[in-house]
Amino acid sequence: MNNIHHKDVLDMAVFHKIDINLYPLFIAIFEQKSISKSAQLLCISQSAASHALQRLRQHLQDDLFIRAGSQMLPTPFAERIYPVIKNALFAIQSISLQKQNFDPSMVQTLKIAIHDEIEPIIFPKLVEHFHQLNLEVQFSSIKLDRKNVLTDLATQQIDFVIDLEQNFNDKIQFKKLVQDQFVVCTQQKNMTAEIYFALPHIGVSSRRTGVLVEDIYLNRKQLSRKIFLRCQHYSTALQILAQQAAVILTIPKNMLAHLHMAECLNIFEVPVELPNINIGMYWHKDLQENARHEFLRSEILEIFA
Repeated sequence: MNNIHHKDVLDMAVFHKIDINLYPLFIAIFEQKSISKSAQLLCISQSAASHALQRLRQHLQDDLFIRAGSQMLPTPFAERIYPVIKNALFAIQSISLQKQNFDPSMVQTLKIAIHDEIEPIIFPKLVEHFHQLNLEVQFSSIKLDRKNVLTDLATQQIDFVIDLEQNFNDKIQFKKLVQDQFVVCTQQKNMTAEIYFALPHIGVSSRRTGVLVEDIYLNRKQLSRKIFLRCQHYSTALQILAQQAAVILTIPKNMLAHLHMAECLNIFEVPVELPNINIGMYWHKDLQENARHEFLRSEILEIFA
């Protein structure tokens, strides 16, 4: 029973026994590894999801998922049928959307995962634009979790990710929205390469470990700087700069424009060449031709054109 059969002729009698509503649940549990999260995603109760999974197990005559601690892990059979089921559901979804007349008023929510330092650059313009379109959209700015970007986009828990340009996955599409550049912020009255590399620096990153973006570029030039403090937010770094005269912060210019800066601080160009920073929008390529998603993409791109 656990073989996947391929036939040129459809056996219509088989379809009387199939409840297609069970298969989105299968995909959700496979990707979320959790019945409760899958139930939330599908807007059903956890009890209903558990009963539906039991029916699918009986129909396919396989456990499909085994509980391991807090996770539901797929059986070998579930691993095999996952891509087949997902492709079939995408095909059905595509057929259903082909004849639908899309109206922008149908857009009720817009969920974006974004780094909190980038949020002030993006969200005020985003909200203003959609309000001018007279759309009653409920906006959600969600904390960015880079480890789950593919899953979150694929399962449409979020519509877009807005982040620095990087390689997430070959299934993730990217389009640049904003180009930024690093500047130096400090109490120093002037800035040279000698001063820049002699004084201690504040590094800003939400990650626990790892090389900072600007240091990646400096290391390629065989240059290094001394980081005396690593913190999570630029606003914190600016407060410390106001206390410490002989300290330097390298910060994206657009981010600095949205933060409070003490009068004693000065801004200079970075005395060593660093590339521009691209901030852009990511989405899952399977939604490339989705009418709702296409509308949202075009409007967001228009804001930052």
